[in-house]
Amino acid sequence: MEIIVTGGAIIRDKLGRILMQKRSDYGNWGLPGGGMEAGESIEETMIREVFEETGLLVKQHELYSVYSGARMKYRYPDGNEVVFVMFIFNAEADLEGRIAEDNNTLIYNDVHQESITLEFKFIDEILIEDISSVQRPVFEDLKRDLRCLIRT
Repeated sequence: MEIIVTGGAIIRDKLGRILMQKRSDYGNWGLPGGGMEAGESIEETMIREVFEETGLLVKQHELYSVYSGARMKYRYPDGNEVVFVMFIFNAEADLEGRIAEDNNTLIYNDVHQESITLEFKFIDEILIEDISSVQRPVFEDLKRDLRCLIRT
């Protein structure tokens, strides 16, 4: 079973809403982020993935939590099984002029077509069952306002 190290970001707007990404590959919601490339630091991974998936430049960041263990097992639709080690950061990005007139949607032309949509949502608006199974523990912790550096 392969281990995949990922970096993801909790990006909040002025209202405290979290930027959510509806992914094109599986159609469920989660945080922007993705897999580490050889030679990258985990911070570089998160910053690169946020830019690729949202067009946003991360200005500041701090580690929120690291998720590993049995809950991080994932089976892709093709049957391939992996285990994720997720580094999740609280990240700040410049949102000036990037939010659509609906005041919810992030404006971004996704050339890689990884995102169906990018929307800001209050934590109580986020339904756990709509979240990618591997990211559900992150949202369960956010909903309970639980902060712990290492989560298994």
